[in-house]
Amino acid sequence: MSRKISRIIHEGKIVAIDATAIDVEIVNKSACATCHAKGVCGASEEQVRIINIPQTIATATAGYRVGDSVKLVLSGVMGLKAVILAYGLPLLILIAAILVFSALSLEQLYVGLLSLAAVALYYIIFAIFRDKIDKEFVFSIEQ
Repeated sequence: MSRKISRIIHEGKIVAIDATAIDVEIVNKSACATCHAKGVCGASEEQVRIINIPQTIATATAGYRVGDSVKLVLSGVMGLKAVILAYGLPLLILIAAILVFSALSLEQLYVGLLSLAAVALYYIIFAIFRDKIDKEFVFSIEQ
């Protein structure tokens, strides 16, 4: 059974508004956040993030105020693209590097180290172009 994700929604609170953007605070919770033993486990984790939403005519006329609870919405396609960029491509690079370096008859230690270096290079390049990539992933805001 195939189920298509049409939208990704995060609940948040407006923390700042200016002429160009609305800053919304969201709390990312780990998968074990609802566990009854999270207080003694130490593995649970919450991370507060501020998402910058560019002002549009719709957001400017909606009458949002600091402290309002809102929903941040990202299309499912963009969410899938984010997963592919963060996990899919590095996995493919790792597998390809292992195959190429193994075909060159290198020792296993060098194959492993060079393959990890190839993935590290990917993430370095990803970090360099982060601002450009971030511009593609734009959340919209709903009340």
